[in-house]
Amino acid sequence: MQNNFLTTIRSLKLIDGCKGTQVYAFPSTSGNGGAGPSGGDRGLRPTFSIRSKSIRCPQPPSRHHPSPSILTDSLLPFGLPSLDMIDPQIDPYLRPVDPVSAFSDFFLRLTAAESDPNSDLCDMYLEQHSLLRCVNDQKILRRALRSARVNALDVHRRLVISAWLRYERREDEFDPPPPPLAACSSTSPPLECPKATLHPDPAGSPLHPHCPCHHPTDFLINGSEDPARPRHREEGDTDGDLWFIIGEEEVLCVRSCIAALSVPLNALLYGGFAEAQRDRIDFTRNGISIKAMQALDLFSRTGRIDTNQPAETTLELLSFSNKFCCEDLKAICDARLASLVHRPDDAIQLIEHGLEETAYLLVAACLQCFLRELPKVLTNADVARLLCSPEGKERLEASGHSSFILYYFLSQVAMEEDMKSNVTVMLLERLGECASPGWQIQQALHQLGCVMLEREEYKDAQHWFQKAAEQGHVYSRVGVARAKYKRGHKYTAYKLMNSLLDEYEPVGWMYQERSLYCVGKEKMEDLKTASEMDPTLTYPYKYRSISLLDEDKLGAAIAEVNKILGFRVSPDVLELRAWFFLIMEDYEGAMQDIRALMTLNPDYCFFHGRVHGDQLIEALRGYVQNWDMADCWMQLYDRWSAVDDVGSLAVVHQMLAKEPGNSSLRFRQSLLLLRLNAQKSAMHSLRLARNSTSHKHERLVYEGWILYDTGHREEALAKAEESIAIQRSFEAFFLKAYALGDSNLDSVSAKYVTQLLENAVSCASDNLRKGQAYNNMGSIHVDSEDYDKAYECYVKALGIKHTRAHQGLARVYYMQNKKRQAYDEMTKLIEKAKNNASAYEKRSEYCDREMAKSDLNMATRLDPLRTYPYRYRAAVLMDDHKSEEALGEVSRALNFKPDLQLLHLRAAFYESLGDVASSIRDCEAALCLDPTHGDTIELYNKVCGQQKPDPQDQ
Repeated sequence: MQNNFLTTIRSLKLIDGCKGTQVYAFPSTSGNGGAGPSGGDRGLRPTFSIRSKSIRCPQPPSRHHPSPSILTDSLLPFGLPSLDMIDPQIDPYLRPVDPVSAFSDFFLRLTAAESDPNSDLCDMYLEQHSLLRCVNDQKILRRALRSARVNALDVHRRLVISAWLRYERREDEFDPPPPPLAACSSTSPPLECPKATLHPDPAGSPLHPHCPCHHPTDFLINGSEDPARPRHREEGDTDGDLWFIIGEEEVLCVRSCIAALSVPLNALLYGGFAEAQRDRIDFTRNGISIKAMQALDLFSRTGRIDTNQPAETTLELLSFSNKFCCEDLKAICDARLASLVHRPDDAIQLIEHGLEETAYLLVAACLQCFLRELPKVLTNADVARLLCSPEGKERLEASGHSSFILYYFLSQVAMEEDMKSNVTVMLLERLGECASPGWQIQQALHQLGCVMLEREEYKDAQHWFQKAAEQGHVYSRVGVARAKYKRGHKYTAYKLMNSLLDEYEPVGWMYQERSLYCVGKEKMEDLKTASEMDPTLTYPYKYRSISLLDEDKLGAAIAEVNKILGFRVSPDVLELRAWFFLIMEDYEGAMQDIRALMTLNPDYCFFHGRVHGDQLIEALRGYVQNWDMADCWMQLYDRWSAVDDVGSLAVVHQMLAKEPGNSSLRFRQSLLLLRLNAQKSAMHSLRLARNSTSHKHERLVYEGWILYDTGHREEALAKAEESIAIQRSFEAFFLKAYALGDSNLDSVSAKYVTQLLENAVSCASDNLRKGQAYNNMGSIHVDSEDYDKAYECYVKALGIKHTRAHQGLARVYYMQNKKRQAYDEMTKLIEKAKNNASAYEKRSEYCDREMAKSDLNMATRLDPLRTYPYRYRAAVLMDDHKSEEALGEVSRALNFKPDLQLLHLRAAFYESLGDVASSIRDCEAALCLDPTHGDTIELYNKVCGQQKPDPQDQ
């Protein structure tokens, strides 16, 4: 074989995938809670089933007044963990049986749609968003939503998708949050602009992300005057030939101007009606006031309305325009009223008028205001009735604002808040009514089945899952089997899963589901196979651990759950380990896991939802050692140094209980959450840090980090500089250095960034942060090939127990051709770090092939989500001419993690073996995930040129 894949994998920088995750460490340049809706349920009931029942989750007690009396007699009031309570949830989204083929097929359809001027690209990207939810990558999902927004050419879909995009990044907003329809700030994404959704796209550029907020003109009102309308007289003129009598008063108008407003008025004033012969017409009974008639006269002459006139007058004109079919007048009144909607109260007052008069823009503005206040707006009974009920849907539809995408967004929000609520059920009903055949109806039916299953309405769940399966969604057959099982038909469910395994290529979730319906050895075999095929499934670990507990093997049970907690800190698994610690009376360990879990989800309830976490913490206080703040700092220092993120998170939680307003602790909490890939929780902690500080220079730093993390680098730098101008501080210098260093640095820039970091360490701070600064300085010196200075920095970092500096020091040794010392340095990191999968990966660079394979195998056992080991092993196998084994290695990871780099690598393998069709399929699937990936585009063009033409096409 001519291609050396091991060399290729390094040249493509795939080796970077094994570098340990460091929060705010410089990159090398050389090598997913709130309370569910409650008020919105009042008066709302699903329509499809007379058996539907309103089920609410138990409400947690007030966290300000914990009441641990329930736990006084025993710390285990609800006994031991039960196998009956841990059944895995059925994923409430579309899940293709063969994701790679599904992604490839969609890419082809999207490519064809992009070349068809008549295609609806907005709906295509919305389908992509639904299809890619199984990948669980928020960046990919957000890109699909952004593409849908760019291609939404009508007001309704623009406002829904813009609100959705804003909802997804709600944790990025500074507090207090701006009003829902407030003008955009300088850092607001243009695609989320509330005014842009109601404003017509720039002529000739419908896809341009235009933001009217940064222009002085009110696009809705000014410019709506019709330049073609003849101006018979100006506003100050007094000539007229027609008086309209309203009560005891008269309004002088120009007959020709009033007649020009609409065909019915023209017929009234110039046709065969008696009014055509009169110069005074009684309009007393036409529902219009004197002020409104005067405004109508002004509009008839000038083509505009007074922007300062009361809303009531504009509403009268809107009603008049509908009665007499004055389209131009209706349009300007509609736009004027829409511009008056700023807050939910405005929307609630005006929405009824908009619906009654079918005012498209007014209803759009009100609806947009509601959507940008989700989920709390659903607690308003009137709004919930409008959005959820069949009657509300009909009224929205009459105004042009009922659609699949609206109920898609609403139902996703409702399911996140409370999957069992009546609001969720009714929104899904409306979703099904708006769905088109294909993926839309599949999704609506499948999600209805999931909700019914959660509500324990198993007959209805089976019905909806069956309907979804009949529409072509194979995964819904899992729901059918589960519902049958819950209804007592265990053997039928078992046979259904057997048929699924026979018909399709087996994957991990199929074996997991079948394990529910068998017992004994067969069950354990299915669980073992499920874990081998998809090690990210949590149910097999939980089942095996509880089974070991039943056998009095508590140590083995904890070891089993530790396997998955080593790479995915899942709240349910963390709870299970805390439960085990309570059983073995290791209260320190239990308290650690409970505190860490409450950091991830402050509303979490333990013991299958029966006891709020704060209650449990309060009950355990008497069983654990009480640390003062000095003790806590020592504990945090030790655990941070040991790369024990869960332990560090627990200590910070305890410290914040003592000092809830400590912004520095909130900031450290956000760093730890980033390490655990809890992006939303991290942003929430960062916002709390920003809100809790009383010092302006600190608030500017936290705002800078929020801006940086959301892609606003220049604005973040400005915040850092403003903070430094007020007071020199470690965090301000570090932020500025990090933002400047996030690029390829030349020698001058590298020197300047190093100086910033030296300024940082000269300021007061704790060693946890100073160690990171020294580590970053070392990284810059390595990139500048100044290895002596890099060595000094890493040694200083290690001197204050910044354990990750071992990795940097190993790199220095390696660059100096001291491979053995580099290997030994990484061994020290492995011995010290509690989470050391990345260290095994990195050490594999510093040893021979066999030892590297051993380290990478260990990395995979510790963290199967890391893709570099699979790529490395596959490349080695290809170099050894073991193509089948190489393909199997990559496919093993792709079966549970559709990954861009893995797909590209397998496509390259197939291309080298002459399997053009398979190579094309993998390239298309990769481009579905990221259509801008240059290496895949190049390979795709290459293999498409090798494809033989279909004889039928000739």
